[in-house]
Amino acid sequence: MKSNLLAKPAKPFPFNRRETDPKTLLFKTNKNGTISRIVESTKKLPEILFITSYPNRECGIATFSQDLIHAVKNKFGGTYSLKVCALEGKDTEYNYPKEVKYILQTSDLMRYYDMAQKINDDDKISLVVVEHEFGLFSGEYGDYYIQLLSKLKKPVITTFHTVLPNPDEKRKNDVQTIVSLSASIIVMTETSSEILQSDYGISSDKIQVIHHGTHLVKAFNPHQKSDKYYFGDRFVMSTFGLLNSGKCIETALDALPAIIEKFPNVLYLVIGKTHPNVKAEQGEAYRNSLEEKVVQLGLQGHVKFVDKYLPLNELLAYLQRTNIYLFTSKDPFQAVSGTFAYAMASGCPIISTPIPHAKEMLKDGAGLIVDFENPKQLSEAIVRLLYDPILLEQMSLNGLHKITPTSWENSAIAHVDLISKHIKINPPKINFELPDISLKHIKRLTKEAGIIQFSKIATPDMNSGYTLDDNARALVAVAKHYQMTGDEKDLPLIETYLNFILFCQQEDGTFMNYVDQEGNYFDKNKDENLEDSNGRALWALGEFSSYASLFSSYHIEKAEVALEKAMPNIPNLSSPRAIAFAIKGLYYYNIKNNDIVVEHLITSLADNLVSKYRGVSDSDWKWFEESLTYANSVLPESLLYAYLATGNTLFGKIAILSFDFLLSVIFRNGQIKVVSNQGWHSRGVNPNIYGEQPIDVAYTIITLGLFYDTFREKSYMKKMSTAFDWFLGRNHLHQIVYNPCTGGCCDGLEEKHVNLNQGAESTVSYLMARLTMEKYFNKNNVVYVSHKAKIKSDMIA
Repeated sequence: MKSNLLAKPAKPFPFNRRETDPKTLLFKTNKNGTISRIVESTKKLPEILFITSYPNRECGIATFSQDLIHAVKNKFGGTYSLKVCALEGKDTEYNYPKEVKYILQTSDLMRYYDMAQKINDDDKISLVVVEHEFGLFSGEYGDYYIQLLSKLKKPVITTFHTVLPNPDEKRKNDVQTIVSLSASIIVMTETSSEILQSDYGISSDKIQVIHHGTHLVKAFNPHQKSDKYYFGDRFVMSTFGLLNSGKCIETALDALPAIIEKFPNVLYLVIGKTHPNVKAEQGEAYRNSLEEKVVQLGLQGHVKFVDKYLPLNELLAYLQRTNIYLFTSKDPFQAVSGTFAYAMASGCPIISTPIPHAKEMLKDGAGLIVDFENPKQLSEAIVRLLYDPILLEQMSLNGLHKITPTSWENSAIAHVDLISKHIKINPPKINFELPDISLKHIKRLTKEAGIIQFSKIATPDMNSGYTLDDNARALVAVAKHYQMTGDEKDLPLIETYLNFILFCQQEDGTFMNYVDQEGNYFDKNKDENLEDSNGRALWALGEFSSYASLFSSYHIEKAEVALEKAMPNIPNLSSPRAIAFAIKGLYYYNIKNNDIVVEHLITSLADNLVSKYRGVSDSDWKWFEESLTYANSVLPESLLYAYLATGNTLFGKIAILSFDFLLSVIFRNGQIKVVSNQGWHSRGVNPNIYGEQPIDVAYTIITLGLFYDTFREKSYMKKMSTAFDWFLGRNHLHQIVYNPCTGGCCDGLEEKHVNLNQGAESTVSYLMARLTMEKYFNKNNVVYVSHKAKIKSDMIA
């Protein structure tokens, strides 16, 4: 297949590097096949110092801090330098990674004063973030920390990992002092915020709720028999974390006999080594007591202890194999749990005791709550779920929708938003890092016949079938990816999408859009107007045919023949977007063919759009219709292509006027906000501003690229960067829309949540946008200004 499609070995696409580049751009191919840039930066970045326990210390807050720092680096690597002051107890030493700059020995009060002086004298440090737990610092209630805080002259953000209700006078005064000396306070649950306000008298203005971060998890693939995570047909329950008596594992063990009586294939995994502090004081007494209980209850074939501190990838693999996660803590004051959050993010249905974190996160069908130390309630809850697999699956999906906004990527955005408010001297420009280019999810969605339309989260929904729309876009995107990278793994995908388009073409040259998973046309092809779908097919065939130097003449000719077969129908198109897509396809087709008949056809189609524009537009509404609807950018884009094809400056003028009008509508307050799919933007009507689709953002980015190529105006590049940041979290929810773990793009941005399903339309649209960004930007988003801007003003005049 590769040799048939490939014309000759392709060289990577030559990126537009200009003499004004401040750096040499280098590229690397990663182990997973993705491509990323390497840019050596000489810029001095403002430094954020985290005071916290840190790995290799085995501690929940240490792991939390490392995950947070890595997330901030990955999202905003060109914005801040992140360093650590590691907290150590008496007679303990650890081997630390390079980001650890200072070490504070917490048992010696004088060390706190010395550290405060070092931080004050360190001109690189702009702000300090402290991960606070009372037990991490010495003194009564850890009040040595107050001595450090009182001497610091840099702004400090304190994160309370524990907030205890009903404090005594000493604890209340200490917390109030910490708050007064901190620029902001972070807590991880709404309950903790409420306690600070009601029990400690803290103003809500000082408090920011940022939920405990969670890892995005790859799409689940069933384990093979050779995997250690393969447990056959066993129904797996699990608990993980550093083992101590507070986890109350005995509650789950006491619940098991009643469960096994009805479901004998149950297996319970207890994952994690004993907490090092517990082991130092008590040895393995608690673990030994659990193992004895297993024998007493005859559970040897139903309980497995995994006595290891697992690396993240192993832990997530165990959690993905878990059918129900059990959280049996007996501490009612445990504000938050990282183990609980990680399990929920892995799609585990959860049964939990009522700690504040669980009560908040398991609302609305995301899990079940049972009383502390109540094996009977626990066994009944488990049996209920085992009898109801539909409820179990729904609970998993509900949990994912509830927990995904707390991903480390979103946590990093929230932390950087807060940090940026408190850096007053030389505040940096907040720059999102461009994610590596990845086709992981596109490959997951692509089957033998074509690319599947929808996904449930990141799992392809085979029942949704295929569409011409998605396969046409996929052909354009993956062919462009191949042009850029020369990756021969793209070739089978390209051939699949091309063949699907040809399959959809009918004898009269028109195209069907909807195909089921068996390869049959859906009846709704007869009920819907398919003009726009036909237009997308024309665009894809035309653009693919322009890659004659990359692919075999056989495949280029197949695309050209299909396009030529469809040409007699093109003059009958009436939908503005179908016309626009057709112009794009004909423009690319004519790059090689230079056919005067095709040029006349482009002129005729562009005249149609001009007529629509003149019939509707006025001084305040420079548009082609009475409403801005979907795929708006393709209309001015197509007229600019018509100008480039014909030299008709009228087409260029209306392209400019209409696109500038559109940009004035969708760019607001430093963000892009495309037209909602829940109510179009009609003339004279206040639009619904929620319900944004990735495809509209992507089309805007692509059109901005064409306008920049033509007119070389800096403003187009800036808007392109702003628009792409929408995928990365610069939107009204401050949440990611592109999932870098799965390689998929979420289907929409609603008023209060992101639609987590990662279908073909959104994922392919994101890839088209990402490839456009790769053409123009290096990792530091260098904007190029050119001499051609005068052309645009002359054309408008």
